Amino acid sequence: MRRLLQYLGHRIYTTWATFWFVMPFVVTYPLQWLLSRQPKWHRYLHALNRVWSILFIRMWGIPVAVVRKQPLPAGQPCVYVPNHSSYIDIPLLFKAIPGHLNIMGKSSLSKVPLWGPIFERGYISVDRESRVSRGRALVQARQTLDAGRSVVIFPEGAIAERPGEELLPFKDGPFLLAIAAGVPIVPVTMPYNHRFMPDVGGLRVRYSPLRIVLHAPISTQGLTPDDLPALKERVRAIIASEFDPKAAGVPAPSPFVKVRTTQATAEPSNTSVTR
Repeated sequence: MRRLLQYLGHRIYTTWATFWFVMPFVVTYPLQWLLSRQPKWHRYLHALNRVWSILFIRMWGIPVAVVRKQPLPAGQPCVYVPNHSSYIDIPLLFKAIPGHLNIMGKSSLSKVPLWGPIFERGYISVDRESRVSRGRALVQARQTLDAGRSVVIFPEGAIAERPGEELLPFKDGPFLLAIAAGVPIVPVTMPYNHRFMPDVGGLRVRYSPLRIVLHAPISTQGLTPDDLPALKERVRAIIASEFDPKAAGVPAPSPFVKVRTTQATAEPSNTSVTR
């Protein structure tokens, strides 16, 4: 009975979280579509996406601690480099980082029904397997910085096998971009996102407090590409310093599902397992 109640609780909370993610988007979709059509309106599109993120995170009922190690440079665009651990990384960044942001996301986001074309027009889409796409994305990012807007780039490029415990090797792009533009780099740590919604190949939502740490900006003035390895290692150590060993690992499937999976292993069945 206890397993069944836990399973039902997980299903109810997942449904609640999904509803509050989808419903505000559906309601605002016509306006988002309109604002995405003209670059001069993208500031308002981003503001709407920030409101959307704040709303559904609040309705999820999860406490979010936003820690700023130092005040961010006033009127100065930055390159924000966060760890990548969950589907909710982008909404949490939208909630925590002020200003008109641009964000570099994988090209598969542009294929999401309805929201994909809006993302592709309003932000930066990149196919990390294509050198041409990567180059084009960095040009767009440089244009964004030159226009006075900050950029968010995930230096890992993908979610690690053990998010919150390890970091994948960092790509050179965001660091070379910051050096070339002469703008600060701001390391960002999100140590608990994988506990709320992990990347497990399906939808798995678990109630978990969240935390996002905006570290002190790192100046790139006077740096050259020769300083790249040391800069990457410095940022890597800063991001990892806020990882919590107690949060290691992704949440397990619902207990009731475990029982069904065990039974299915012992006695083959056509019944599918839902996470």
